[in-house]
Amino acid sequence: MSRTAPSPPQPPPAAPAERAVRTLVSPLALAGRRGKAVYWSVFALVVVAFALAFLFPVYWMVTGAMKPPEEVVRAPPTLVPEQWRVTGYTDAWDLMRLPRHLWNTAVQASGAWLLQIVFCTAAAYALSKLKPAFGKVILGGILATLMVPVQALVVPKYLTIADLPLIHVNLLNDPLAIWLPAVANAFNLYLLKRFFDQIPRDVLEAAEIDGAGKLRTLRSIVLPLSRPVLGVVSIFALVAVWQDFLWPLMVFSDTGEQPISVALVQLSQNVPLTVLIGAMVIASIPMVLMFLVFQRHIIAGISAGSTKG
Repeated sequence: MSRTAPSPPQPPPAAPAERAVRTLVSPLALAGRRGKAVYWSVFALVVVAFALAFLFPVYWMVTGAMKPPEEVVRAPPTLVPEQWRVTGYTDAWDLMRLPRHLWNTAVQASGAWLLQIVFCTAAAYALSKLKPAFGKVILGGILATLMVPVQALVVPKYLTIADLPLIHVNLLNDPLAIWLPAVANAFNLYLLKRFFDQIPRDVLEAAEIDGAGKLRTLRSIVLPLSRPVLGVVSIFALVAVWQDFLWPLMVFSDTGEQPISVALVQLSQNVPLTVLIGAMVIASIPMVLMFLVFQRHIIAGISAGSTKG
């Protein structure tokens, strides 16, 4: 019986060739001097076009307050003011009582932000790490409120604020009328819970072995790790109160307690157009400064919940 000779070892399979990338312009054409010049020219034009599309309305608003009232409504409009003046801003600051209304807005926004950070963080931590009974049912009920239109909740919220159940207190013309409804923010709560779910369980177990309780673990371990998402929640909370109009209009009948968003509309009928434009510019400065200061935290928070590939 003949024995077959063993077959020689086969060479390892060659690595598959990379698929050619199909583009409108071939990489070879872009590698040349002319291709690079065309590419960077088109890229610069696109960037400039988008920059103008976003910045031109801001420029128009800022310079509109520096024009005389008759120049603002002139047709065709002037791109550059013929006479530069700052009376639009100074009159807006005095006539529309902007310091008072900006202070009201700051108090309402800061209180809503603080209560959301405390209560939404505690609720998200409990649902994520403490695993309470019927936790999924509670979370489902909270998320179900996101499906209800905001306008459908205005009347029930107003009746609740006008006569607070059990204690029968009227909270109209009070900052609590803004703070309390802002606490029940299902979106921010879910955002925090999803971030807490990604914190490794081993880290929390190590803290428990060292003798840390639930509250100490939240304060010393979870919150320092959650700075990116807390920054995003803070931005959402502040911007939501700062730009809200319908709810503050309903609960603040006292003009002296109204935020800037309501005051601009209520006082716009008795002031010139340039003064109104100047007031709008001043009212938008805090939000722009907040974005410039916390830009790094916003970008970090956006990528906080992403998964690594």
